[in-house]
Amino acid sequence: MATFSVPTATSSIPSAASPLRPDQLAEVLDRHTRWIKGQPGGARANLALADLEGVDLSQRDLRGARLVGAKLARCRLAGTNLAGADLFGVDLRDADITRANLMQTDLRGARLRAADFSNANLRGADLRTGTLEPGGTARRGTGPDAQDADAARQLHKAALAILQGGTTAEGGIPTDLTGAVLRGANLSDADLTGSVLQNADLSGAILANANLSGARLNGANLSGAQLDGANFDNADLVGTRMADCDLSQTNIGSACLTRPIDSVGSEIQRAIFDHERWIDSFGQRGERAELDGADLSRADLRNVNLSAASLRGANLSAAALTGARLMMADLSGANLEGANLMGADLSGANLSYAKLSGADLTRVHLGPAEIKDPTGRPTGRSWAANLMGADLRQALLVGSCMTQANLTDADLENADLDGADLAGAKIQRAHLNGKNARRR
Repeated sequence: MATFSVPTATSSIPSAASPLRPDQLAEVLDRHTRWIKGQPGGARANLALADLEGVDLSQRDLRGARLVGAKLARCRLAGTNLAGADLFGVDLRDADITRANLMQTDLRGARLRAADFSNANLRGADLRTGTLEPGGTARRGTGPDAQDADAARQLHKAALAILQGGTTAEGGIPTDLTGAVLRGANLSDADLTGSVLQNADLSGAILANANLSGARLNGANLSGAQLDGANFDNADLVGTRMADCDLSQTNIGSACLTRPIDSVGSEIQRAIFDHERWIDSFGQRGERAELDGADLSRADLRNVNLSAASLRGANLSAAALTGARLMMADLSGANLEGANLMGADLSGANLSYAKLSGADLTRVHLGPAEIKDPTGRPTGRSWAANLMGADLRQALLVGSCMTQANLTDADLENADLDGADLAGAKIQRAHLNGKNARRR
């Protein structure tokens, strides 16, 4: 019989495990099946911190399995039964979890970015921030005995150490559901306190009695979702779509809501309208917008075209700017903290000394802009984006293009650069400790 081990909690920070061989994984799954059925030789699956990236676990019965901190990115878990499983700090990015059963699972601190949970059952799931306090069934007083609970705590401690990179993050690690697909998912009674649901698709989801207090939902789609008894107190709802939602039985409390464009003042509205005419007519009609210092905080500016506009020192904090066109715009010194710029085009923009901490710049274009003549024809020249001295701490730059960008003196502490392209970028004196950037 093959023998193997998975990482266990230690006093030092554990490293990621080597991928399990197919025969090793098969043995774990077989013994888990026997454990579920109460058959001799059965043992609960303990795959804590294991590297299972890309593995096909579709239709498996993994009830109660221990997958703390496991790497399951891009895995196939369609129809899998994970009810009551311990998924604390698990990495399920880009995974297929459609129609899976995740009732009562502990998903605190999990990385679920872009995962597909369509029609999954997450009833009563624990999606709070990852800390060492009890979670899942243990939190509800129906968990394992004291000895097993202590073993689980040690695994949680090890996973948390990896997530925090050896540091202690104040308040723990939020569960990250950025861009996740939760269409038609059942999240009734789920606890999503403080979770990150930016740009997530929750259309048609069931969120009855779900706790979303303090959750970040800017850019999320909740159209047609069932929200009876849902709690949105202190949630960030800037740019959240809630069409065909009955909010009469929800607790919005002191949620942060979008400011419609018609609430930012007629002068600003007119400037944006005239600027878009100016762009469309190649400068023949309308007028270039000069919105230096303007207050556009929390404004709904999705898909707006403010290319070449002057927005120096403008307040765009927490603004909804998904899909916006801001090519060669002057945003020097602007406040874009917590703004949602997912998919925006900032080619050639001037963001020198701008505040972008916590902003979502996923798949943003920050490469050079092609310079055209007054008739719209290419001149063969280009203009690089300028991020000199910009504050990009904890910004999301996943899959963003920053080729040839000027990042001199920029602060990218704890920025997520997964898949970002920094080819030819100037990074002199930049604080660049983000992860997984591509440089050539």
